[in-house]
Amino acid sequence: MQWINALSINPSLEKAIDEVVDKIKSKLDGNADLGIIFISSAFASDYPRLMPILLDKLPLPCVIGCGGGGIVGMKNDYQPQEIEGNPALSLTVASLPDVEITPFHIIPDDLPDLDSPPSAWCSMIGVEIQKEPNFILLSDPFSAKINELLEGLDFAYPGAVKIGGLASTSTMGVGSGLFYYDGSNSDQLFRTEGTVGIALTGNIQVESIVAQGCRPIGETYQVTKGQRNVILEMSDREGKIDSPLNLLRELINSLSGEDQELAQYALFMGIARDEFKLELGAGDFLIRNLVGVDPKYGAIAVGDKIRTGQRIKFHLRDAKASADDLETLLATYYNNKQSLDQTIGALMFSCLGRGEGLYGKPNFDSQLFLDYVTDIPIAGFFCNGEIGPVAGNTFLHGYTSVFGIFSSKDTVID
Repeated sequence: MQWINALSINPSLEKAIDEVVDKIKSKLDGNADLGIIFISSAFASDYPRLMPILLDKLPLPCVIGCGGGGIVGMKNDYQPQEIEGNPALSLTVASLPDVEITPFHIIPDDLPDLDSPPSAWCSMIGVEIQKEPNFILLSDPFSAKINELLEGLDFAYPGAVKIGGLASTSTMGVGSGLFYYDGSNSDQLFRTEGTVGIALTGNIQVESIVAQGCRPIGETYQVTKGQRNVILEMSDREGKIDSPLNLLRELINSLSGEDQELAQYALFMGIARDEFKLELGAGDFLIRNLVGVDPKYGAIAVGDKIRTGQRIKFHLRDAKASADDLETLLATYYNNKQSLDQTIGALMFSCLGRGEGLYGKPNFDSQLFLDYVTDIPIAGFFCNGEIGPVAGNTFLHGYTSVFGIFSSKDTVID
């Protein structure tokens, strides 16, 4: 197996393509099976030209990709680079023997009804459940119906890892772009709607790390009354039932001055995904925005559906919390692995709200990742929304970094 990345920051599209293709060819042994491309939205006017030029210089049987407001790739063999707001082209090429790659492009009209059986979703993708696929998904942020797609794929392929992100741009008024080639669609290489993706089956393992970048505050509460996305009542650990706004005020009054200030603009809600797990820790909560309050009734609206009985916990987000969260998850992943020798590569899907704007320095998430999962290439982009699993279900996230880690299934030892 081979997994190779090349990055160019040349502002000329032709020269950038020449640079990444030359780097790929110098390292590639034999033929490639897959290309994954991420290109800066600084090249948006050149999006329709990208794939014809690339495939002419480097014929590939399958390519997916998208545009992004920031691009991730390898500056050299050992150093990642996150290019934010400037021209960049990142090309990953993989040789994957004994792996079946099934590309697909899905528009909203293709989606089965959510009441449809799993077979309808499998027919749309073109992969049977028994093959145990994993997925990379790249979507247009406005036309993909991504939540319906993720719900349907989880229903049809409940054990599959699904990672990816929504295409993005660093400039207002500039459209996003998707790129897709399945070996036959040479006249429709540039797409502007839906989702492009691949299903991977056979001798490959895909693992995920989803760093939501928050730290919990206060106790865990339980929703006692809710409607749609609004919490009307909840109880504390002692069983006292009150309005969520009153309980939140009590919590904020107990915080330090620094955290009280942070809560004014960086307060989120974590929703426990496992109804039966007694001890909840990092990774057990799905982080969602607080979208509004009703002072009259003390209700809080959340950016997700709410059910009576769910456990929730308030969270804060800042640079330190984000860094600590990612390092904790990486350390846990590393300590649980007996061997990383057969890991071949990684993809990173990070929110536009992270990066240098959050940390005050470049390359933070990608470099921290490679401090733990060493000596492999990493590529990716800064997204309008990140796709990754939490507690067994796949969600669209914000302010998150999702990592996909690729290994040979036959030789990975857990």
